[in-house]
Amino acid sequence: MKLNESAMAKGFGVLGAAYFLVCYIVALFTPGLYKVVATTWFHMLDLSSAWKDAPSGFLLGLVSFTLASWVSGWLLAKAYNYFVK
Repeated sequence: MKLNESAMAKGFGVLGAAYFLVCYIVALFTPGLYKVVATTWFHMLDLSSAWKDAPSGFLLGLVSFTLASWVSGWLLAKAYNYFVK
């Protein structure tokens, strides 16, 4: 069974945009929770000097993360279709 690369890319793009929005909202309204979770994802890395009081760059972040998610979905479907032959 082959995957439709365009459909997979769109699905990943929508999912990436949703993740970005949720992450942005959490960072905006509960920065303490956001910092705790983010710190656990970067093992042994001290990010305390890099934290801002409020998230910035919303539009650029949303567009770039959505685009990266779209490309990831397309590449995943393309690779899957290549190996399923």
